[in-house]
Amino acid sequence: MKALVLSGGKGTRLRPITHTSAKQLVPVANKPILFYGLEAIAESGIKDVGIIVGDTKNEIMSAVGDGKKFGIKVTYIPQAAPLGLAHAVKISQDFLKDDEFVMYLGDNLIRDGIKSFVDEFRKKKPNSQILLAKVPNPQQFGVAELKDGKILRLVEKPKQPKSDLALVGVYMFDKNIFEAVNSIKPSWRGELEITDAIQYLVEKKFTVIPHIINGWWKDTGKLEDMLEANRIILDTLKKENLGIVENSTIEGKVVIQKNAEIINSTIRGPVIIGENCKIINSYIGPFTSVYFNTVIENSEIEHSIILENSKVKDVRRIADSLIGQNVEILKSEKKPQAYRIMVGDSSRVEII
Repeated sequence: MKALVLSGGKGTRLRPITHTSAKQLVPVANKPILFYGLEAIAESGIKDVGIIVGDTKNEIMSAVGDGKKFGIKVTYIPQAAPLGLAHAVKISQDFLKDDEFVMYLGDNLIRDGIKSFVDEFRKKKPNSQILLAKVPNPQQFGVAELKDGKILRLVEKPKQPKSDLALVGVYMFDKNIFEAVNSIKPSWRGELEITDAIQYLVEKKFTVIPHIINGWWKDTGKLEDMLEANRIILDTLKKENLGIVENSTIEGKVVIQKNAEIINSTIRGPVIIGENCKIINSYIGPFTSVYFNTVIENSEIEHSIILENSKVKDVRRIADSLIGQNVEILKSEKKPQAYRIMVGDSSRVEII
């Protein structure tokens, strides 16, 4: 059995972060989102993994390499444009051949991994197995309508959903999916939709079984979901200190990674502080991740993700925020007093 991991999307809902970085590499609890998926695939016993890459392929390839550090073998499959999930399957036929495979969206997180689902697929041997989860906003997802536990129909982002069961970003297929992806037409979005391909399998009487998951699942395409995933994963960490702590208070689940320095500060977990960070005269509150080489001085931060090589100094309070790489947030003493801001396209700034 093989795996196909999709890492080619543009990440428009996370701009401006994704103007300069692949959305799959934005860290949750100081680990790129994509890495959680690759680890879950390896844990399920799958070793041969194809990764669909697009505009950010160099960044993805640099981060993942040949896959050895995850215990897998990686083949990269370029996709010229994001033309849909079914299109990604279509262009991967030479890699997948006639093997069964799991398709995993690289910006998804599933708390309990996928081993049990892969085992179920191998045991029952349907033509396809799809994972579903109840969501409060089904109109933003592919939605499944079931009858007596069987799939009746699938619709991509319906305006009036017939159920609250969204397709989780993990699918399992045998070789018959190629008949489906080569038979469907592009949707109104100009994409080959995987929902249409699965619907084709249903209508042609192939065996497609649903599995409703009970654990948490997150599509981390939006800021709110990214922060919630960060919160959930941070809460699973065990406290660890590989850095230097001086005249500071450390409370709760706090991970301090190698060579980080905590000086005259209070850290209240769950929190993770990355390698080579400096936290000076500051408060870092619950559900905050600070990635490597970042300096926070005379500031308060809570429920946020701070990416690498950034600097926050003399800022009264930051909360519910995602701060990108190489960012400086400073209090200015210049006169006249004013907000002085330089932000990129698609940014959002809330000012008090």
